[in-house]
Amino acid sequence: MTITATATPAKSLLSPANHALVLIDFQSQMAFATKSIDTTLLRNNAGLVANAAAGFNVPTILTAVAEKSFSGPMFSEVTEPFPGQKLLDRTSMNTWEDAAVIDEINKIGKDRIVFAGLWTSVCIVGPTLSAIEQGYEVYIITDACGDISTEAHERAVERMIQAGARPVTALQYLLELQRDWARTETYDFTTGVARKLGGAYGLGITYAKTMFNASEGGH
Repeated sequence: MTITATATPAKSLLSPANHALVLIDFQSQMAFATKSIDTTLLRNNAGLVANAAAGFNVPTILTAVAEKSFSGPMFSEVTEPFPGQKLLDRTSMNTWEDAAVIDEINKIGKDRIVFAGLWTSVCIVGPTLSAIEQGYEVYIITDACGDISTEAHERAVERMIQAGARPVTALQYLLELQRDWARTETYDFTTGVARKLGGAYGLGITYAKTMFNASEGGH
């Protein structure tokens, strides 16, 4: 059998139009006990994801648990890219058991869901397993999640992968939404977010532009 290649992307790749993003419990009380990732890096990665989603108009749900009574406000890095958006406050640890969240999921109408948040083993495992069981395709942004220990985070990620979830990372998420530097309408946005929040890669973009006026894709 001869296989013929075509210049087309895999259906499993994320695009701005083929998924919904759910950002869960990026809150002070949850972050205090997070030890699997440095808090500064966690906030940076969460902000990278939020900015990417907002810039590419990905339908996004922001949800918190006991915001005013216990866990505190969500990270400003997560909320500021979505000015005026309602924050869905829950009592359930499992986001998928909250009726208001599920109403939004159904309104958005995507069968592919991307999750990120705190903690991996509770507030990400719960909706991931629940969504997969109901037929959704699930991705998890693992470096925009965290837990009380590296062990807890890693076992949770393994458990979700075993159930069928697909792991990605924050910078990967941004670049997968862009995917082609010839897409000039989002080129400046993507490289701008990468410059600000993309770590060493962002420094490289700034250096190349400043020193040689170079850019991705020769723009």
